[in-house]
Amino acid sequence: MFKFIHAADLHLDSPLLGLERYAGAPVAAIRCATRRALENLVQLAIDQRVDFVLIAGDVYDGDWKDHHTGLFFANQMSRLRSAGIPVVLIAGNHDAANRMTRTLKLPDNVECLSSDRPATAANPLLAKLGVAIHGRSFAEPAETENMVPDYPPPRRGMFNIGLLHSSLIGTSGHDPYAPCSLDDLKTKNYQYWALGHIHCREVVCDNPWVVYSGNTQGRHIREVGAKGCYVVTVNDQHLASLRFEPLDVLRWTNCRLDATHLRTMDELYSLFRDQLMEERRQHVGYPLAVRIEVVGQCRFHESLRAEPDRWTNEFRAAAIEVAPDDVWVEKVRYRTTNSTSAVALGDGPVADIVNYVAALPADPAELYAVLEELADLKRKLPYEVTAELGDLTNPSNELVAEWLESAKAIILQQIGAQKTE
Repeated sequence: MFKFIHAADLHLDSPLLGLERYAGAPVAAIRCATRRALENLVQLAIDQRVDFVLIAGDVYDGDWKDHHTGLFFANQMSRLRSAGIPVVLIAGNHDAANRMTRTLKLPDNVECLSSDRPATAANPLLAKLGVAIHGRSFAEPAETENMVPDYPPPRRGMFNIGLLHSSLIGTSGHDPYAPCSLDDLKTKNYQYWALGHIHCREVVCDNPWVVYSGNTQGRHIREVGAKGCYVVTVNDQHLASLRFEPLDVLRWTNCRLDATHLRTMDELYSLFRDQLMEERRQHVGYPLAVRIEVVGQCRFHESLRAEPDRWTNEFRAAAIEVAPDDVWVEKVRYRTTNSTSAVALGDGPVADIVNYVAALPADPAELYAVLEELADLKRKLPYEVTAELGDLTNPSNELVAEWLESAKAIILQQIGAQKTE
């Protein structure tokens, strides 16, 4: 029997997007979160007395400015060396983008498999365990070929593991690097495929095991929930069992608030506090970064859309009431619509303005002209005002629709138009 850790996508020193600019956020902890997750991985390996550790690519997060990131990784690998634990890893697309990665010398317990062709790990400790680990590193940041057909045949009588940084055909949300199918993996007759690149953990198949461990620390709101690694135990009959172990130090979560049946903002804040307390119960002991989304047909739609900064600060104040030290509202998105069926504008300049804004999506030339003016205005404003606006010359359709809805709400609130049922 033997035991190993399957991890991937450490993305050391990757910034946790959306938090550092907010007053009260633990900037030092945020900046070090990916490092703390690696420290937790190493300590877990030592405490569990695993026989080896696998890292399926993207140790780093692109090109680092100096050697500190690499030296930190080397130091952690030295802790595993002192515990007699070998490490086999492959370079992923982010590692391949890093020039320093190729020259950094790692401790001799770490074996990074070649990028020239698929190879089998050479560490004699693995052979004594009856384990053969096959894999190939990325040579370039964008590897578009299917690497699997060239992987070595399984070694008879051994537990064969494929180490691969890949986007399985049919997955979404990540660049389709080293694409392959589940059938491609099955044809190799390995007992376990340790996959990286997709940051959401998933057991794709259990015969053979095809597993994404996910990343070790969520870095933004699209990476919600617990993050960590799998501890895999293999018995003498080569039957494996998996156990997920969290490694992260800060978690991201979404609160979706339906305002359809609410009468006041106080009711909305109360709903938020209830949901936030439930999220804290689900993630006991972890600081939370929260994205709020307000949806539904809403009586106070115009006010929400016209004064989003005001209400966002109110949500942050409500979060402080619930948890003053370990919850941060990353962003509030207002996706509400008007609860009334029509707005009585009559004829005149007010109606002309509202109708003009409503008609912009159907007139690309006019919409582009407006966006050009906004882009020019952005260039004249300070960064702290424009940080979240993005590229105004090429915004998404969703963002344009959101701007236009907010513009209509501002017009109606400021002018005080009368609404009818």
